[in-house]
Amino acid sequence: MSETIKFDQDRLNRVTSILVSQSRPADENSPYYELARKYGIKVDFRPFIQVDGISFKEFRKQKVNILDHTAIIFTSRNAIDHFFRICTEGRIEVPADMKYFCISEQTANYLQKYIVIRKRKIFSGTKTAAELIELIRKHKNEKFLYPCSDVRKNDIPEFADTEDLHFTEATMYQTVSSDLSDLEDVYYDIIAFFSPSGIKSLFDNFPDFKQNKTRIAAFGPTTAKAVEEAGLFLDIQAPLPNAPSMTGALELYIRKANNIQ
Repeated sequence: MSETIKFDQDRLNRVTSILVSQSRPADENSPYYELARKYGIKVDFRPFIQVDGISFKEFRKQKVNILDHTAIIFTSRNAIDHFFRICTEGRIEVPADMKYFCISEQTANYLQKYIVIRKRKIFSGTKTAAELIELIRKHKNEKFLYPCSDVRKNDIPEFADTEDLHFTEATMYQTVSSDLSDLEDVYYDIIAFFSPSGIKSLFDNFPDFKQNKTRIAAFGPTTAKAVEEAGLFLDIQAPLPNAPSMTGALELYIRKANNIQ
């Protein structure tokens, strides 16, 4: 198998520990656990960011009337949780004929925490925003509400703008940096990042962070760009043609750095 990752020979030091900047996977069959077992390395997990809901009072300042809309766009479980939390706090009863457009089937299934899904009109893609956008395009006459974080991707709002949809964006939760102060004197060979917010959190917690021999892994082009803009060296990037996951890219690097044939 040909490797498409570009290795910097001066930084190919042996890997014995990895910090993944996300929550510990609940699934015992997670490829991260397999990576740890297969190569005898320590893999720790720590969310670098957390989600905080905004109050109903703060939400009202946006002057968004939920009941003016006929469809809700959900791109995450967080969006679902905070949408229904805002409705509860505001004593807003969502009408039974409200339509829901979800980015994936898993997200759609999560709705059953709040509604009887078999009695509602729910549309879902498989996983990508592109598929969700196609669903929205087929229902252009709806009045869409998009509950989101203060940090979100531009694809859906930009699509709504170009298609001239009746579209309202509503910030219902915020992405904030976690407190990582207990990691100040802890060293890892690799730190894996999954969003620009994770890089921001690193420097919010450690403004004088020096990378030195710590290898940085980034998932996705926006995260990779944030790594480089922060003045860090990007050692491992995913997805790759032969490593579509973070664990796949990490494994390629570990095998090279630890001289495993």
